Amino acid sequence: MITCFIRYEIDPFKKDAFTEYARNWGQAIPRCGADLIGYFGPHEGSATTAYGVYNIDSLAAYEAYRARLTADPLGRENYAFSKRERFILKEDRIFLKNVSMPHGALVKP
Repeated sequence: MITCFIRYEIDPFKKDAFTEYARNWGQAIPRCGADLIGYFGPHEGSATTAYGVYNIDSLAAYEAYRARLTADPLGRENYAFSKRERFILKEDRIFLKNVSMPHGALVKP
């Protein structure tokens, strides 16, 4: 299992548009095969940083998921919405593996 972290730089005057975008992904991402953890928008501190986070089985599974997402009607509309409204100024994606599992396990000396 890998986790995709998407870091967005958004227009601070278009936070509502980003919220709509995030809610749309809340429907499309799980339907297309990824385990959505959530989208996180600015609240305190930076008014321009937001994140999307989801789990996927592997990079191969990610490629198949992206193809499904591109073909999904809501996915296509959401991509078009972001381009049309221009609220995303920058987007970076990184894939990380959770190396701290299992959480809370007692380690005996």
